[in-house]
Parts: sequence; C-alpha cells; structure tokens
Amino acid sequence: MGMNSATDVLERVLDILSGELTSTAIDTWFDDTTAIDFKDSRLIICCPSPFKKEVIETKFLPHLKNTLTELFAGEVDLLILGKDEAASFQSQECGYRAAAREEWESLTFDRFIVGSNNKFAHAAAMAVAAKPATAYNPLFIYGNSGLGKTHLLYAIRHALREQFPEMQIIYIKGDEFANELIHAIQTKKNEEFRAKYRSADLLLVDDIQFIAGKTQTQEEFFHTFNAIHESGGQIVLTSDRPPKEILLLEDRLKTRFEWGLLADISPPDYETRMAIIQSKALQLAVRLPDDLVKFIAEHFTANIRHLEGAVKKIIARRELLNSNISSKEEAYQAIRDMIREELQPTPEIVIRETGRYFSLSPEDIRGRSRIRDTATARQVSMYLIRKLTSLSLVDIGKEYRGQTGTGMDHTSVLNSIRKIETEIREKPAFREIVRDIQTNITDTAEQL
Repeated sequence: MGMNSATDVLERVLDILSGELTSTAIDTWFDDTTAIDFKDSRLIICCPSPFKKEVIETKFLPHLKNTLTELFAGEVDLLILGKDEAASFQSQECGYRAAAREEWESLTFDRFIVGSNNKFAHAAAMAVAAKPATAYNPLFIYGNSGLGKTHLLYAIRHALREQFPEMQIIYIKGDEFANELIHAIQTKKNEEFRAKYRSADLLLVDDIQFIAGKTQTQEEFFHTFNAIHESGGQIVLTSDRPPKEILLLEDRLKTRFEWGLLADISPPDYETRMAIIQSKALQLAVRLPDDLVKFIAEHFTANIRHLEGAVKKIIARRELLNSNISSKEEAYQAIRDMIREELQPTPEIVIRETGRYFSLSPEDIRGRSRIRDTATARQVSMYLIRKLTSLSLVDIGKEYRGQTGTGMDHTSVLNSIRKIETEIREKPAFREIVRDIQTNITDTAEQL
C-alpha cells in the first residue's frame, strides 16, 4: 500500500497518543491490535480480544479519531473489527481487489473505441507508448469525467510494461499524491517519498487538477516533474480542463504542463456511442437488439462510463428476472435512475434559476449592470454553468452580453468563477446559497 500503508498510519497514531496516554495503557490495550486497511479516508483496525475491543471503543475512540483528524488535516473515519469480522472483511476485499484488477487489466489500446471525439488523444497516447520520452513529454490529456482519460493512462502503462518489464512505472491520482505527501511530512519520510517518485521512468497522474491550491504539494510536484523530465522519464497527466483553466495552479506548473502536447477528449458522437455499447455487450458475452443499442445511445450522450454502466444494468436485470429484455420500456425500467443522472442543465436553466433566487430576470443577469446583487448573481451563474455543464469558458462567455454587447472574454469568465470559489471557501453562508441554487437547477433539469 506504499507510503500511506495502514500499518504506518496506526503506528503514527499510537506514537502521537503516547504523548497523551501512558505507555502502559497503550501496551496493555493495543499490543495485539493490527491495521488492516487505509483508503477512502478510513482506517480499519482489528482487535482480536472482545474485551480489549470494547475498552478501546469506550475509552480511546475519541482520542484515536481526533489524532487521525489532526494527522490528515481532515475527517478520517475509524472502524474497529473483531477477529471474525476482520477475516470476513479481508476475504471480501480480496474479491473486490481481484475484480478491480481484472477491470484495470482490460483497459488496453485494443479495447479503446476510437471516434472523432478522441482520435487525437488516442494517437498521442499510442505515440508515447511507442517512443516514451521522445514523442510528447509531458502528454496532457483533458476532458470531462468518464470519457476515457484513465483508460488511455492504463493502456500506455500496459503497453510499456509489456515492452520494458524492468521499467519503473507509477500511476497515482492527484489527490492521493497530495495525501501521501502530507503523510510523508508528518512521519518524517520525505526522502522515501522523493526517492519513490523522482526515480520513476513513467509517471502517470490522473486528475492532476487536485493538486491546485495546495502550496506544498505543488512545490513537491514541480521538483518531481523536473527530476523525471531531466532524467529522460515520460510524464502523462490527465485533468478535467486544460492547464490554463486550472484555477489556483501555479504558473510555473502551467508552463511545464504545456511543454509537450495538449490533447482533449470530448463526449462521443452518436456512432461512437453505438460502437461502445456493442463492444461492452460483446465483452459481457451478450448481443443486444439494434433498437435497444440505439435507445441507450440516445439517452447517454456525455459520459462513456454511464454508457457502459447502462449496458451492465440492463444485462443484470435480464439475468435477475430471467427475462429477455428486448423492449424499450423494460430497458427504461433498468436504467431510469441513470437517465436522470445523465441530464445536464442548459445554461438557460442555470441563469433563470440563479436569477429567481436573487429576484432578477435572465435579462438582468445576461446584461452589463454592475449593481452589487446583479454582478454577484452573474458570477454565481457562470460558476454553476462551469460546474454543471461541459461548456468551455469561451462558450460560457457567449451567454452574456459583456462590455461590448457581444459576449464576455474567457479571462473575465475565469475571474468571475475564481471570485465565487474564494467566496464559497471563505463564507459558509454564501456556500449554502450556492448549494440551494444548484439544488433548484438540478430539480428543474430533472423535471424537463
């Protein structure tokens, strides 16, 4: 499990607790306690003695939770299992990890459906896999969630591992890199952290946007990037937006991310969606009727993961009910919740609902007035269009009149979004207002 291993975390917690509790208390109650798992902000430990488990839960649980919160500068859950519960958990985890590993192993170039929406990113990933550190370095792939960015990272990883079995390959998500660094600093393992990352021949970072706004993480990543690049290693990064649009990302990192090649992935067109659905059904050894394939392709337009999830759900319902789902009505029953999730509000809905909250008309918000409430409502609507739709900053700007009367430039839109993000971070009451408006928007979109 690497730097953030469950054992490391438990050792560190007990080490800190030894300042509050006597060493006798710790030795007595925690001597046979072991750490089982640490992920998704949850530490799981096992205490085989029922009596000791009860004492830890009644006397030490608040101490343990507070220490974890301090250690990770955020809420971390703690689960204490008995001997039998731990055995059951570990067998379930083995099954889950095996299934996840099988899923990851299937993310190869062969299984990637190429369409007009991703042709460029796919070609760039193939070029990197064929000639690492010579074609494009870094390769920066960006696009909305669920469009195949992670698939391309894994495809590069599989291809290079096959060609060069000795290659030092690291795949990590941006937020995990930040969490590992925090843990390394707190456990005084900075050198091990640096040695692990800076010696990589291939560094794959998914969702790099999560390091933005974290000063120390950006500093560390800057040096990691330089070390790998200078030693002839390949770097591939993914994000939900291009570097220049990642708010709170340091300029020196934006510059480096643009050194190589930027490749975007957009939502798949109708033909590509049809091909993805048929491919997924074949992988699951099922042939879906053409009209059912068309039905799914028409209802899921923005996200490949949703397309594949819809196919799985329809097949699972068919197996559970032991029926042959061939009608659109039956298919709709299987995936109606997913269809609701897929709905994206239009800019018109966002502007109208934001205006309604501030007692303003859509015309007021689209216009040029600088009256305080109107300006704030306009900025909130831009922030929510950015968050809830797949529109670019340029396209968002076209929804407003701006100073020229023909739209706002993308820099002004970016500044407005940045301002609202700061307000949300600093003012809990304002955060609630934005959340209320977002709920109204989502409810309205679902009713259409």
